[in-house]
Amino acid sequence: MKKWIVAAVLGGLAGLAGASDNYPSRPIRLIVGYAAGGPVDSAARVYARHLGNALGQPVVIDNRAGAGGAIAATQTSRSSPDGYTLFFVGSPTLTMAPLVQKTATYKPLKDFTLVGLLNTYTNVLLVPNESALKSVNDLVSYARSHPDAMAFGSAGVGASNHLAAELLAQRGGVRFLHVPYKGNSPAVTDLIGGKIGFMFDVTGTAIGYVQGGKVRALAVTSQARNAALPGVPTVAESGLKGFDVSGWFGLIGPPGLLPAVVERLVAANREVGNNAAFRQSLARGGYTPSISGPAQFTERLRQDLALWSEVITKAKIEAQ
Repeated sequence: MKKWIVAAVLGGLAGLAGASDNYPSRPIRLIVGYAAGGPVDSAARVYARHLGNALGQPVVIDNRAGAGGAIAATQTSRSSPDGYTLFFVGSPTLTMAPLVQKTATYKPLKDFTLVGLLNTYTNVLLVPNESALKSVNDLVSYARSHPDAMAFGSAGVGASNHLAAELLAQRGGVRFLHVPYKGNSPAVTDLIGGKIGFMFDVTGTAIGYVQGGKVRALAVTSQARNAALPGVPTVAESGLKGFDVSGWFGLIGPPGLLPAVVERLVAANREVGNNAAFRQSLARGGYTPSISGPAQFTERLRQDLALWSEVITKAKIEAQ
């Protein structure tokens, strides 16, 4: 390698290292893979405000919606590793999209720097108010007697609520009829109207429908009951022991994010997680704060990839 190339590379590395010493010294762009106004965007804006306070710099939301967050993920993976472009990522973007979307060509464990988990959330099993089903056992028993007759809705093939229902079918030893929609809203509309038998929805949006009396909640998918829906049992309580599925939001950056920047962000996340106002904001949306560092984040990602890979293989879901 020519000397001037070596000098340029070393100079660039030195510049990055120097920049990390006073990081952050300017506003940070926080990419969100969904449109403004949705549950992920709303959670990201709460987090961005508190992260900005912890870092002493504004954190500006940049919505890059499309392909279940895959567009935002790809952009993040190609950004400079200086810490000024970060990604508020929902678990489906890293644990499901790469397994079922042809356009999601990134590798979750290789193409990003994992900074830490921020919170977890549960899915809620919803049925129409007029449904005769009163429990998960009722649903499974009906499906066992009527294979492929119980229709469920989802936001599309490979969406998180599609895979949650496939996991329920596999654990219950039954078969459901999948009705994919172009997004969650039309699926909820048909659920309310009784056109489909059930669906899963994230706590953040399900709470409003349940409390508004538009649908009935049979169970939550997490190991423990959700504080926002304390009267709703878990799937495990309802008969499918060991059933424990929760999603999460995390903070990631481009590959090669400088260690000093990662350390600064991890410390800031801990500060955010200890903030009572932040925790209260999450609780209102049914989210549970779950601050962790890179090691725990990596282990959780490995576990979830293994789980959903098995579900997708068994259900023979093909990449879209």
